[in-house]
Amino acid sequence: MFHAMIGTPEKCGCRCVAPRKEFCKMSWFVDDRCVNCDVSRQLAPGLIGEVDGRSEILRQPRDEAEERALAAAAFACQTRSVRRENVPLKAESDPFPMRLEEGLYLCGHNSSRTAGANSYLLRRSGGNLLVDTPRFSEALATRYEELGVVTDVLLTHRDHAAHGRRYADRFGARLWIHEGDLDAAPDADQIIRGAEPAKIVDGVMAHPFPGHTEGSVLYIVDDRYCFSGDSVYWSRTTGDIEIAESVTWYSVEVLAESLARSADLVFEWLLPGHGDRRQLPASEMAFRMRGLAARVEALRPQPIDFSGMRW
Repeated sequence: MFHAMIGTPEKCGCRCVAPRKEFCKMSWFVDDRCVNCDVSRQLAPGLIGEVDGRSEILRQPRDEAEERALAAAAFACQTRSVRRENVPLKAESDPFPMRLEEGLYLCGHNSSRTAGANSYLLRRSGGNLLVDTPRFSEALATRYEELGVVTDVLLTHRDHAAHGRRYADRFGARLWIHEGDLDAAPDADQIIRGAEPAKIVDGVMAHPFPGHTEGSVLYIVDDRYCFSGDSVYWSRTTGDIEIAESVTWYSVEVLAESLARSADLVFEWLLPGHGDRRQLPASEMAFRMRGLAARVEALRPQPIDFSGMRW
């Protein structure tokens, strides 16, 4: 039977923390598989928040737009933890690939094999780009292919390499990775070498950016888009560009050197694998990147600590 949710989470199996009456059988909740990756909070701000080191539903949706936001969070969640009890997700509610602006799409369907990272599809006249990858399925590949021919799959670093080969083979595309992380994709078709920028195709440059990993890369496209992997991201906590200091695997000091070389990079969209996205005028992005470089220069190595991340 339906029963009303009133007051504390303990009174309701849906574990929603909002003290509103709802019919629990239809209520959204986040189950115990949540790994606190932040993806659902990016897609449903105000509806999903962090509570005691994991995502929780803050309140139930009040209209169709909020219902769609929770569905997007559910289809993106790497552990499929955002859900309703005994109510399967409807395929027609899947918004991915989700348009961020004309030609730019968030892929969704994040994979636990890429640490739940976001991935992106960018449409271009010379061939589309897939930057990092969602979980692999034939249905998803067909969906992305409907937006045009994918000619290149760009891997930002080792942590996001898991499905790269399968997507590249499916599309007949070239697979790119930096030599510093080549052991994560040893069958890559194209290897970015050294510290100098490398041309992928006209308007697409790979900028080696060691720090988070030895082979981390920023991909700058048409002086508009920066696909940053795990090197830098937009933080809702600080309202600025930040690094994932507590999970910098290779060297925070080398990352500071990479940032010091970034003064001439031009872009308007910051599109990371983890952390939030942001669009700002290129001059504002450059100003914030310079500020980040100054802050990171003063940092010193610390132990890896996943719980230290504050998105």
